[in-house]
Amino acid sequence: MDEDAIRAEAKKLGVEDTEHMGKGKLIDEIFGETCEGTFIQPTFITDYPVEMSPLTKMHRSKPGLTERFELMVNGKELANAYSELNDPIDQYNRFVEQMKLADKGDDEAMVIDHDFMRALEYGMPPTSGIGIGIDRLAILMTGQPTIQEVLLFPTMKPEVNV
Repeated sequence: MDEDAIRAEAKKLGVEDTEHMGKGKLIDEIFGETCEGTFIQPTFITDYPVEMSPLTKMHRSKPGLTERFELMVNGKELANAYSELNDPIDQYNRFVEQMKLADKGDDEAMVIDHDFMRALEYGMPPTSGIGIGIDRLAILMTGQPTIQEVLLFPTMKPEVNV
């Protein structure tokens, strides 16, 4: 689907739509509003659209998708993992697309990281990883509804007036 069709679908589903959202952000908002909280059993969400994953390698056999997964448990994201993009030309083009989103007002869009680009040009080896935060594990293990309930830093917690 093109961006206009996704925008129309978002409106149909009642997802709040703003003009600064690009295709990837629209897809992410639709997923977050309609699906994310429904995954109770451990579920792997795979093959994200390239617009949602600017640092991720393109899928080997599915054009337009990337090699990425997220593990959802009890309605929350527990882990995020992907094959890191190591093609400097592709990465530069994706950074340029991110800058266009930033110009439209997307505050989550990335800027061009010139040091990272130089590392890619020198020949960064293939890498990947998985991010599982201790805070997310604590949420799962304690059954807390929000991340604020398990944060160790008091300045990150909302103030409670007694």
